[in-house]
Amino acid sequence: MTTTERWQWLVLILVGAGLIYLLAPALTPFAIAALFAYLWDPVVDRLERLGLSRGLAVGLVFLLIGLVLVALVLLVIPFTERQIAKFLDQLPRWLAWIQAEAQPQLEQRFGVTLDFADPNKLIEMLKGHWREAGGFATRLLANVSASGLTVLGWIAQLVLIPVVTFYLLRDWDLFISRVNVLLPRQIEPTISRLTRESDEVLGAFLRGQLSVMLSLGTLYAIGLWLVGIDVGPLIGMMAGLISFVPYLGAIVGLGMALIAAVVQYQDWTHVFLVFAVFGVGQTIEGYVLVPKLVGDKIGLHPVAVIFAVLAGGELFGFLGVLLALPAAAVAMVLLRYLHEQYTASRLYQPDEAVSDGSLLTVAQASDVAAAGESAPASSPTVAVAATSTTPPDGKPAAS
Repeated sequence: MTTTERWQWLVLILVGAGLIYLLAPALTPFAIAALFAYLWDPVVDRLERLGLSRGLAVGLVFLLIGLVLVALVLLVIPFTERQIAKFLDQLPRWLAWIQAEAQPQLEQRFGVTLDFADPNKLIEMLKGHWREAGGFATRLLANVSASGLTVLGWIAQLVLIPVVTFYLLRDWDLFISRVNVLLPRQIEPTISRLTRESDEVLGAFLRGQLSVMLSLGTLYAIGLWLVGIDVGPLIGMMAGLISFVPYLGAIVGLGMALIAAVVQYQDWTHVFLVFAVFGVGQTIEGYVLVPKLVGDKIGLHPVAVIFAVLAGGELFGFLGVLLALPAAAVAMVLLRYLHEQYTASRLYQPDEAVSDGSLLTVAQASDVAAAGESAPASSPTVAVAATSTTPPDGKPAAS
């Protein structure tokens, strides 16, 4: 690739990034739809292999998504609301236990002071915000006249997401083939290879990690519910949702579950049972869920994931958060490719020296020369190995 072509590609990349930055609000529903289409495309492809048409397969997938959403609205959301309300009711007991039991121990052993200025105000603030969240729909409908265009814009974007998702999912393979045709033939093999590797990394992370999060959340929720923790299902779901960072979900969930067990039962039996639940969960995650659902193709370090999400949100807002993980996956694959190219380049590899018809590196040639110089006169074998040559007639030269 010539210098002019490199500059052309650089200009195209900068123009594309500038357009994304300027059109971020308008591109957000399309980015969400593309993410949904990417996640569900393997399911549609599998249904196609079973003999269904592409349109019918997409229709079945949308029916499944609709059933899941209805189940969330009818079952999960009311249950979660009850769990949060129960948690807020128990929060005063948690804070009282921390002040009466935990704080004196921390001050005595570690010199740490937990300063709760006014726990009652904190509780009332949380309850007030929860009531406000419950009445959000009412206030939203009441304020339609004041900000009608804004609300209509939100509704239009919400309606646009499933429509765009349907068309993207139906024509996903066609879009991919057309993009591949437009690539310059000189770099098409390289870009196709990098795209496949990016798809493996991103697909493993998104599909696999989402499955791990849901499985862990369900496992923790059921386990804590069986133990008898009143807010156990809520704690379990929270621990599962933040488990994309290794050990963070387990640490946060274990801490909250231990406090809940001590405050509710005040015995060691339930404390040990809570430890058992999270111990079993971590064992299943490490030996079953991650190897089976995620595998070893991710290559995205948790720190890289957090940085990508924060940087994307800072640069492009909500659209940046949506594009953070795909961008991080592509960046990781590009870094691996650049590392491969660098280690194969003359900048990294030492110069090569030709000796006796074979290629020797400079270091190897230096070792041979040093061996010849340091060999004593009484060691003809070393000297001959380092300095002698064999004439074309195959007879050794006379010394």
